[in-house]
Parts: sequence; structure tokens; C-alpha cells
Amino acid sequence: MTDVRPARPEDLAFVLETVMRLGAFGPPPWRTAEEIGEADARVVRAFFEKPPEGASLLVAEAEGAPLGFIYLEVLRDYFVGEVHGHVGILAVTEAAEGKGAGGALMREAEMWARKRGYRRLTLNVFDGN
Repeated sequence: MTDVRPARPEDLAFVLETVMRLGAFGPPPWRTAEEIGEADARVVRAFFEKPPEGASLLVAEAEGAPLGFIYLEVLRDYFVGEVHGHVGILAVTEAAEGKGAGGALMREAEMWARKRGYRRLTLNVFDGN
């Protein structure tokens, strides 16, 4: 069974290691996998130092072993100005792929958005993901 909980300081190393997997999903031609990973790592480090207002980072685990994480942030829609929730980063370990960790994290993200009264929860992905 997959449990999801708020990140703790001791999760930083796991999250930084896992976020580097994102470059494997075919970044756009104008970005390298390293650029993608390092940009997301900067966001993660900043969260652990001082979380932005409204942001949340959740970790999925089974039997105490971390499987993946999701970084949730608050954005304002460019076109209509509506504040909404956004999945900034979602990553699972290779071993956890296809085993429900990502789904568990997305269900928690939906609950996070609903609790805050957001009508939308957005997510951007690479073509290969």
C-alpha cells in the first residue's frame, strides 16, 4: 500500500536524486536533460530552505521506503487571472513506475487543490512522458 505524507527535511537527498530522472523523458530540443534536472533541483532546494506561500511537497512511500514525490504550487492563470493549483514536479523512482505511486500522489494533489477551493489543478509534461 502506498502512503503519502508531507516531506520532511530528511527527504531532501531522496527528492534531489529522484528529480534528476525527469530529463530522461525527452526534454525539448532547446534544453538538455541536465538543465531540466538542475532547474527542478533548484526549486526543490528552495522549498526545503523556505517553502513558498501555499506550496506543498508530498512524498509517497510504502513500508517506509520512498517511492516518489510531488511538488504543488499556487499559480495565477495568465489569461483569466484565476488562482489555481499546479503540479510543478512529479517524479517516482524507476522501481516504483507502474505500481501506483504516481496515482497516489495525484489523488493527494487533487485533495490539496479542493481543500484550498481551487477549481483547477494544472500539469505540464514532456511528450515522451
